[in-house]
Amino acid sequence: MVFVEEQGVPAEIEVDTFDEDALHLLAFLDDEPVGTARVLFDGEVAKIGRVCVLPEARGTGLGAALIGHGVEVASARGRVRRVMLGARVRAMGFYEKLGFRACGPVYDSAGIAHRDMIRDP
Repeated sequence: MVFVEEQGVPAEIEVDTFDEDALHLLAFLDDEPVGTARVLFDGEVAKIGRVCVLPEARGTGLGAALIGHGVEVASARGRVRRVMLGARVRAMGFYEKLGFRACGPVYDSAGIAHRDMIRDP
């Protein structure tokens, strides 16, 4: 819903082959699923992605909790030395508050400006 309907991401690229190997996180509010993220592992790097929270649950801290849990999961995998994500440019301030710093140029992903961000686990 969030990516396809709200952000206009084409449905055919919403699901990809990485979903099979990813660790999926799910956030609940009053026993209802309202947020999700996934974590992919590639050697010493964990990549958090597909982070979204439904409109009715925004501002509750669930997004930060999803990111925090993703970092904790990465830390628990002793060999992970870097956690990264592709942030929407307009959301970079949110991730900076969670300890991420920008790296690399701005790029287009599904028609939305993004920039990679990294932090230590």
